[in-house]
Amino acid sequence: MSSAPSAGIFQPLKADDPEVVGGYRLAAVLGAGGMGKVYLSYTPGGRPIAIKVIRSEFGEDPEFRRRFQQEVRSAERVQGLYTAPVIDSDTEGSQPWLATAYVPGPSLAHAVAHHGALPPRSVLLLAVGVAEALTVIHGAGIVHRDLKPANVLLASDGPRVIDFGIARAADSTALTSTGVSIGTPAFMAPEQASAGTISPATDVFALGQIAAFAAIGSSVYGDGPSHAVLYRIVHEDPDLSGLPEELRPLVTRCLSRDPADRPAPTEVIALCHAASAAPLRQGEDWLPRAIAGSITERVQLLPAPAPTPLPKAATAAPIPAPAPTPTELAAQPPAPSTPPAAPAAPGYTPTGLAAAPTHAAPAQPGPATVPTGYGTPPPYAQPPHQQPPYPQPAYAQPPRQQPSYAQPTYAQPGYAQPGWGQPAYPPAPTRPKRTGLIVTLSVVGAVIGLAVLGSLLPDDSKKNGAAGSPGSGGGTASASASPGGSGKRADPQPVSYQRIEMPENHQVMFADNPPRPAETKSGVLYGSGDLFYYRDTLFGDERFGTDNGKLVLLNNSEKGSLETCRTVTRFTEKLGLDELTDGSQVCVLSKAGHIAVATFRGRTGDKESTRYITVDLTIWRNAQDAAKD
Repeated sequence: MSSAPSAGIFQPLKADDPEVVGGYRLAAVLGAGGMGKVYLSYTPGGRPIAIKVIRSEFGEDPEFRRRFQQEVRSAERVQGLYTAPVIDSDTEGSQPWLATAYVPGPSLAHAVAHHGALPPRSVLLLAVGVAEALTVIHGAGIVHRDLKPANVLLASDGPRVIDFGIARAADSTALTSTGVSIGTPAFMAPEQASAGTISPATDVFALGQIAAFAAIGSSVYGDGPSHAVLYRIVHEDPDLSGLPEELRPLVTRCLSRDPADRPAPTEVIALCHAASAAPLRQGEDWLPRAIAGSITERVQLLPAPAPTPLPKAATAAPIPAPAPTPTELAAQPPAPSTPPAAPAAPGYTPTGLAAAPTHAAPAQPGPATVPTGYGTPPPYAQPPHQQPPYPQPAYAQPPRQQPSYAQPTYAQPGYAQPGWGQPAYPPAPTRPKRTGLIVTLSVVGAVIGLAVLGSLLPDDSKKNGAAGSPGSGGGTASASASPGGSGKRADPQPVSYQRIEMPENHQVMFADNPPRPAETKSGVLYGSGDLFYYRDTLFGDERFGTDNGKLVLLNNSEKGSLETCRTVTRFTEKLGLDELTDGSQVCVLSKAGHIAVATFRGRTGDKESTRYITVDLTIWRNAQDAAKD
């Protein structure tokens, strides 16, 4: 297979991406997954790190937060040579995040997709490294739950297992309580897919799948829809026909259906050594040359840390110091005989931003204040000559002798002449107040403004009364619907979801993000779903419909868009599945005010256990007023 450049993995930040997370300035986007988005950043010392920001939907779930905090605390104890250690986190903020060491290497999934299968020696070294990582992870009381090729990174000195234990935080939360499983279906263990049972042996099954995937270049349970793959994992044997002979004992043991028959990670290491003709030692040559070259390329293309802007306070002109009074001059201690120490360097925040200097009032020569990015400054930041060992009684001046700093006459040269305390220039004459004139002009301006505003209102608004008045039905709601205050609803931005797999007798709600197929106790024909897939098991009748709005099947000349869905009127509530072909588009107008275009992408075969349809959804949420019951 041809090699692909690695530059694509460093994506620029978009408008909706934060610039700083937890004090770390973000440099690029590394990727996104079901639980969040991953960014590249740097420590103050310049070491690259990966920061995973959890999706806000999970962050709003209190049960997820509790579990996430537990898993992060456990993950911080994992410090194996074949893991990416956790170095920082925030489980309390509005959006939880987790920072780990950045590994400049492709994932196993990326490497196989672009360079093909690995040779047997590389697969054995891969299995040894992953098994050693599982030994450390399980020793910390963690089960990975989502071990897959995308969570195994290939570094120059061996593999690195990432995202260990984090999937548990999302299990059994409000977002997954509708039957959505945590874990990647193609690499689940049978007991995990059928009953949700999790143990260290679950990770060993995934390790066997990873080793076979690396050696063959594809999953041993085949590709296709997740329900079909899960069915084969639970009921069928893996296809090991393309597996090299020396790897069969290892993979066969790991893929045992009974968890008790699978080897422990330490036994996996022993099986790998037994299968190798030469001693297994990790080194720079453990990967094929093409993959090793992509690692070097990634290091060279690594984006530099984002430039650190100079704080505005640091560029502002210094505040002029007021001239001392005669009493203060007499009370000041004699000048030190040694030159003053150099000012302390500003402290660093995690992003390398220098803290802005603090301007202290010179009339109070107390201990110096040194700005820092973290905590208390080091003791050497305080020059000894700035800390007098005895109190200075002259510092506390009576208010009548301590003029306010806001007096502009402090900067005048008149203070150097006899008659201290007298202003250098006579005070400006006080202008007479014109309160009555101001009030009169304000009233006149308000009347004119109301007259102009009334002339601009549309005729129907004049008939129904002033906007915002009781009973008008306008006012705040109309103004908020459009930035211009015209009363016209602003079109929402569309959100697209690709290849949603809807099992028979399941429904989705457009308000969910993302929409997740779910069952209802009353059945989809009598539920409240925005879109459902129904199949009559007795007569085989299959329906694609809605319980919460109207459908319109678009013809070939009509393009699925918000404008089209607002104008078509061939309404129905259900369509026969035989009316749809691959690419058919259906407008769905829900009573809740959401509008969607559902693109039909086909259905499965005839096996009862794997029957479902696939659709793409483009949703405009709150695109119209909700229907009144």
